[in-house]
Amino acid sequence: MKNAVLCLLGIMTFPLGADETVFAWKTGDFEVYTLVENRGPGRPGVLIDPPPAGVERYLEGGFESETNAFLIKAPGRVVLVDTGFGAALFDNLQALGVDPEQVDAVLITHMHGDHIGGLARDGKALFPNAGVYLAEKERDFWTKTNLNRGAVEALAPYGGKVTVFRPGELGGTALEILPGIKAAAAFGHTPGHTVFLLESRGEKLLIWGDLMHVQKIQFPMPAISVTYDTDPAEAAMSRIRILSYVAANGIPVAGMHLVYPAVGTVHSEGNGYRLQDAR
Repeated sequence: MKNAVLCLLGIMTFPLGADETVFAWKTGDFEVYTLVENRGPGRPGVLIDPPPAGVERYLEGGFESETNAFLIKAPGRVVLVDTGFGAALFDNLQALGVDPEQVDAVLITHMHGDHIGGLARDGKALFPNAGVYLAEKERDFWTKTNLNRGAVEALAPYGGKVTVFRPGELGGTALEILPGIKAAAAFGHTPGHTVFLLESRGEKLLIWGDLMHVQKIQFPMPAISVTYDTDPAEAAMSRIRILSYVAANGIPVAGMHLVYPAVGTVHSEGNGYRLQDAR
């Protein structure tokens, strides 16, 4: 491992300075690692009709954009949530001492290219021993209704090892797909966009995929959606509902487009919310 791991109060960080790429968080018996795929300046133009006053207040000076995947070391299994572009992912796994062959399951929040890019290459599964899990609505949209070659090619090498499910709702019918890991609907960003709730020893963590892209404005003004959303209105409703739920229940969150460490707690503030990161 290239960098020593610092452990303090259950939080472990790799001290990589401006190049920080891995962050670890404990949830009961689960070790959850943020794996940063890339970061750079974001484009305010992705926001749909943001009020000028909000842009001036929250986005003055711009904002940073990031793409992440998450690794879960659980008792008896290794689980990956999304695969990013499949770029820095494998270096990050190697830094943690994890070989692709050791990954038992890959959970997919949705099938945009920056989330499934590391699933397959040249017709071969990059996680040969893993099962792939995703929402039925998501698979059907990208492989049938709105046929996407990249999505088809990402799943094809896994064949019968692809498991589809119908996610339930947070706080009630969330579906357990693996021990201690439940899937819940967060539709809107894509038709089957799914969040994953980890529970172990009374502790929880919600890995929420693309519920949010521009945190500097979407926390305080969660009704604002982005051009990447398939259904912007539904995406906003999912975001508002889930923000309210995690804030009320004190559940830490992790996001694919939250900036490093990409893990933190959500708190109500005025008419919106704020994120207190886990560092």
